[in-house]
Amino acid sequence: MDYIIELLNITKEFPGIKANDNVTLKLKPQTIHAVLGENGAGKSTLMSILFGLYQPEEGKIRVRGKDVKITNPNIANDLGIGMVHQHFKLVEDFTVVENIILGSEPTTKFGTIDIASAAEKVSRISEQYGLKVDPYAKIKDISVGMQQRVEILKMLYRDAEVLIFDEPTAVLTPQEIEELLNIMKGLIKKGKSILLITHKLAEIKQVADECSVLQKGRYIGTVNVAETDTLKMAEMMVGRNVNFTVEKTEAKPKQTVLKVENIMLQGETDKPIINNVSFEVKAGEIFCVAGIEGNGQTELVELITGLEKLTSGKITLNNNEIQNLSIRKRTEAGIGHIPEDRHKHGLVLEYSVEENMALQTYYMEPLSKNGIINRGEVRKLSDELIERFDVRSGKGSETTARSMSGGNQQKAIIAREINRSPDLLIAVQPTRGLDVGAIEYIHKELIRERDSGKAVLLVSLELDEVLDVSDRIAVMYEGEIMDTVYSKDTNENELGLMMTGSKKAGDK
Repeated sequence: MDYIIELLNITKEFPGIKANDNVTLKLKPQTIHAVLGENGAGKSTLMSILFGLYQPEEGKIRVRGKDVKITNPNIANDLGIGMVHQHFKLVEDFTVVENIILGSEPTTKFGTIDIASAAEKVSRISEQYGLKVDPYAKIKDISVGMQQRVEILKMLYRDAEVLIFDEPTAVLTPQEIEELLNIMKGLIKKGKSILLITHKLAEIKQVADECSVLQKGRYIGTVNVAETDTLKMAEMMVGRNVNFTVEKTEAKPKQTVLKVENIMLQGETDKPIINNVSFEVKAGEIFCVAGIEGNGQTELVELITGLEKLTSGKITLNNNEIQNLSIRKRTEAGIGHIPEDRHKHGLVLEYSVEENMALQTYYMEPLSKNGIINRGEVRKLSDELIERFDVRSGKGSETTARSMSGGNQQKAIIAREINRSPDLLIAVQPTRGLDVGAIEYIHKELIRERDSGKAVLLVSLELDEVLDVSDRIAVMYEGEIMDTVYSKDTNENELGLMMTGSKKAGDK
């Protein structure tokens, strides 16, 4: 038997879109097989079919050489197939072990749930695969990287042999990514087989044996990763040459747009979350706040946008103090915000694309008059933005935001915020979870905003993005700014040391 999983001629349609169009994919045992494609190429759909979340219109699935019908995830589990979803399926208030056993709780002879033996088994598996997870920790108290390990443990607890990872590194720090890739290699050594959905070419090169490429729902081909360079894979994915270098001229900064002076945010402990932070962002420059996740960048943006109230200090936009203004007033004063969490703060997922496109301006002319929304104008705006920003969706402006791929959700937010032409565009992790084609596009848009005289405040964890796109970089560590440097005068190594609090720029 050559293959552990065979997806043969799979076709899946949703209203207005063929998500998978006659796709074939075969997984060899004890290998990592990457599934590569742009946002909306049909990767997650294909894996959801294998996991029993969707049923295909055509095609068949073979597991270990036998034809099977996977009508729900329980059948997938019984066949030894597990899946870590892009957005984790965890109960925040439950402990690690409670999440892992959910749906298959072991019981004592008295009929109560046997947490102790389950925790012991979890500890044993955790140890065996080098996952280092505390079974009694609550989900809400552990890092995103640890939560992902809980998802992996959920599969291993159920004896999964085939592990599907859907965009597993989209929410991780560079250090966590490195750890996860090592965990994957360890899983293969212990006899598991992995299907890895991703569009990060460097990660595919690092861990995958084979890579199958999808483009707009169609199968393009499968390559041997060791023998194929990233440019070739990128070209297969987007159907054209991709430029990996960010093209931009020297910044020409003008007047100060945003001025942050000695701002503090006191948390529940003695140590402030934001400690005496000051910086300026000028028109015509991209100013980046870099750092490892959890060092105060999120709260810093919340203070500027009004999602959080500062303890002390001053925030000035175009020479006007804004720290006491409401969120809407700050938006109207000239702030655009591409938020870190697109689901929580970027979109109303149950709304249509056109309703989301109008979220910041629905109460203004021409979108409404005398308090009545003009649906025709909303549709016109939405259609224009979908066209201009290449937002792909099954039913255009009428599509529900929830049903779009993550990358197209992100494009919709970026379209809405850039279209308002704000004086200050705050972009937090704007390319998180996006493919190379979309990343290239978004970087160009940020640079275009800069070149049109706008101020751009970028917050990013991706060091190559920080160095390629920014003009100046402030590194945050434990709520303080370690130092501010020009991107042309620094490198990944120096930034990495500053991010861990080890040194400042220029230290020997």
